[in-house]
Amino acid sequence: MRVVALLSLALLVSCGTPEYRAERQICTADWLQKIPPVYQQQIVTRYRTEERPTGVSVCTPSGNQQICRQQMRTIEIPYTAVETVDINESRRNPQIAACAARSCQAKFGNAECKTD
Repeated sequence: MRVVALLSLALLVSCGTPEYRAERQICTADWLQKIPPVYQQQIVTRYRTEERPTGVSVCTPSGNQQICRQQMRTIEIPYTAVETVDINESRRNPQIAACAARSCQAKFGNAECKTD
């Protein structure tokens, strides 16, 4: 469960300037205490792709032979999965983003912590 939270955090902080990532990290630590993660298992629908033949062959001449290949199409196949999710994440993430933007605005004069 902690791995999911850490991966989510890593994805969130991978964007922006180093200064923005630092401010966001501080805000994340603060808001994780204010709105702690609550993990819950949920059934979700996911999709996997699969190649299936269309029934049409495409043939091309090659010397004195014809090489035929079955034309394929990609389809999505739904399946259900049980995932552990943080049900507080959707409440906490906007607070973290707003906190980082406020901090950047105060320190750098812009919401992205750009130093240019």
